[in-house]
Amino acid sequence: MASAFGVVAPAGAALDIGQPAPSFSAPAALGGKPFTYSLSAALAKGPVVLYFFPAAFTVGCSLEAHAFAEAVDKFAAMGTTIIGVSTDDIDTLTKFSNQACQGKFPVASDATKSISQSFDALMQTRPDFANRISYVIAPNGTVAAHYQNLDPDKHVEKMLAAVKELPQNRDKK
Repeated sequence: MASAFGVVAPAGAALDIGQPAPSFSAPAALGGKPFTYSLSAALAKGPVVLYFFPAAFTVGCSLEAHAFAEAVDKFAAMGTTIIGVSTDDIDTLTKFSNQACQGKFPVASDATKSISQSFDALMQTRPDFANRISYVIAPNGTVAAHYQNLDPDKHVEKMLAAVKELPQNRDKK
């Protein structure tokens, strides 16, 4: 399945910079423990990196989750939290949160695809899967940055750079 994602053309859409991010609550897991994630509650604490990924336990998605886990402290130093979202069921993501995410950040299940749809994050050619797209959402709930590429390599780097550009982080460079 992982190799199939490499040939899928990315969707051309993403929410615009400055556009309000759709609020959501979803079943999620952190370190193997299920809970309900709320974007508005997370934003009350600071910026959020919201990244969508196609499928837990595929090579690219595991690499991306590991990279975000390794960078958690860098994001935290700028007051930013991370949430991963896929269309996988919560049981799969509970295991993924402990293994690939190393218990360092939560992942949420979007089995109904409503969250992915509201963020223009569904693959055009495989609409049962989220595309690989990352967003920085400012504390006021607006999209501050986005990056879309099926290759997982640059998502963490691009999101760190975008978080550094947020007004509250510009002097921390």
